[in-house]
Amino acid sequence: MRKYRGSGQLETVICNCCGKKLAVSRGILREGAIRVDYGWDYFSEKDGEIHHWDMCEECYDEMVRQFRIAPDVEEQVEFI
Repeated sequence: MRKYRGSGQLETVICNCCGKKLAVSRGILREGAIRVDYGWDYFSEKDGEIHHWDMCEECYDEMVRQFRIAPDVEEQVEFI
């Protein structure tokens, strides 16, 4: 869950899973987290809804450990 100042600058990020408040400094998230913005399509019970949520790295690791098939992971060689 993200909160922004009136100027549009990022103010707060909270993990939707565990409730941990993540480090934000000068509008920049300063620790690992995943951001999901997903618009549900036809053939789902959520058709027309857009879901937004954030998850800290620890909760992400715990979630992925429960997968029957691990996600594909590739090495990022350049950081922009």
